[in-house]
Amino acid sequence: MCADAATHEIAPRSGVAFTLDKGDRLTVIDPRGEQVADLLAFNRHDLDEVISSGRTLDYASRIYLTTGDPLYSNRSNVLLRIVEDTVGRHDFLLTPCSADTFRIIYGDENPHRGCFGNLAHALAPFGVAPDHIPVAFNCFMNVPVDGKTGVITVEPPLSRAGDRIAFEAETDLVIGLTACSALQSNNGSFKPIHYRIERGTR
Repeated sequence: MCADAATHEIAPRSGVAFTLDKGDRLTVIDPRGEQVADLLAFNRHDLDEVISSGRTLDYASRIYLTTGDPLYSNRSNVLLRIVEDTVGRHDFLLTPCSADTFRIIYGDENPHRGCFGNLAHALAPFGVAPDHIPVAFNCFMNVPVDGKTGVITVEPPLSRAGDRIAFEAETDLVIGLTACSALQSNNGSFKPIHYRIERGTR
């Protein structure tokens, strides 16, 4: 693999979209610690094929994914595979935060558009409509589940400065990626996210 020229930064409470080719590696880095990054993946040649929380967790038989685990699409094809993970705790249950999240959960009268709005804006030039945005893979998000009651809580991420998770593309993809906008998810502060792309040799 040959590296992209630079490490890219996503500003706090914002998002980006870009493409990966099959064989490329995407590394998502938490430069300051305790900051979530929502990640989406779409088949670049057919945007109706999209990352699927339900199928991935069904096939894995567990909710916490890490090195070696594949992320499946709604058509049961592997879109990404986790190839490195220095944290080991990420979320694939909760939907991207949105203006409705902040209105309903936090009571905000003038809510931020959240990760959902940031993803919708970033992905629009690639032809992805807001209604096609699914549950994201929430890098570094810490969502414990009570095994008896089923109650879920959002706790501070376990990631520390410099922690990372890396994915290898199993097909050509459109990626959406954010620096999450929810205070609760990020232990009360908004920080940037870094990412790096290593291009495959095909």
